[in-house]
Amino acid sequence: QVQLVESGGGLVQAGGSLRLSCAASGIIFSISPMGWYRRAPGKQRELVASITSTRRTNYADSVKGRFTISRDNAKNTVYLQMNSLKPEDTAVYYCNTRWGTGDYWGRGTQVTVSS
Repeated sequence: QVQLVESGGGLVQAGGSLRLSCAASGIIFSISPMGWYRRAPGKQRELVASITSTRRTNYADSVKGRFTISRDNAKNTVYLQMNSLKPEDTAVYYCNTRWGTGDYWGRGTQVTVSS
């Protein structure tokens, strides 16, 4: 059974930082692509950042230079370091992986950035 559990969200002032974590189980993590998505109120879910098994990364234009995705295969965990946070980064952040024929999601963690 695939499980993705996010943590690290919270309330932060604009300009601050947060680090999100996603612990994965039920997959061979080291060969699994991982991604972070977010859904802001009234908006569609969007890709924030992704990382392949070979550590190739991809970022949404809106977060380039501020967010960094990384993975620790020994801990089966993917991270999203978020710096210089803006109010428009406020959203529920979800961890995602594709394993076999499945597309799996965590329950999400709320990030709120106050101005």
